[in-house]
Formats: sequence, structure tokens, C-alpha cells
Amino acid sequence: MGTFVGFSVMREPVTADWTIIGDTKELNIHGSHLGLYTYPLTIDYINRNLIDVEPIVTHVMPMDNFEEGFQKVFTSFTACPRTK
Repeated sequence: MGTFVGFSVMREPVTADWTIIGDTKELNIHGSHLGLYTYPLTIDYINRNLIDVEPIVTHVMPMDNFEEGFQKVFTSFTACPRTK
């Protein structure tokens, strides 16, 4: 038993038969998909305090340090103190 995590941003509609992965391999499937206009809506909700981001934000840094931020993401999960 394992876990398959997928994140996608597709230009065209894509169909996938998840039974091949989920049923025959007995995997847990977790996924995310970027929907149209998602970022502006999410930013608006955060600005209006409609979403509590405290439980999911692990680091905050200035935009000038974006490369350091990407390095934290790509080095390992231990870079995120809230990871179990």
C-alpha cells in the first residue's frame, strides 16, 4: 500500500482512469488541480481573513529571498517544521 500524490495544471481537459492506480495497486490517491481564477479568489479570501493560513504556512520571507524559499521546498520535508 502506498500513496500517489498528483498536482496538475492542464491546458486541455484530461481524462484519467484512476481505477488502474487506486484499485489494482491499492494506493491512496491525493490530488490538486488549479482551477480558473483560483488565485485571485484565494488571495481575496486570505486578505479578508476568511481563511486561516496559520496551520499551513511554515515559512514567511521577503520576495527578494524567493530562491531561498524554493530551496526550502526542494531540499527535504524536514525543512517544514510542521511536517509529521
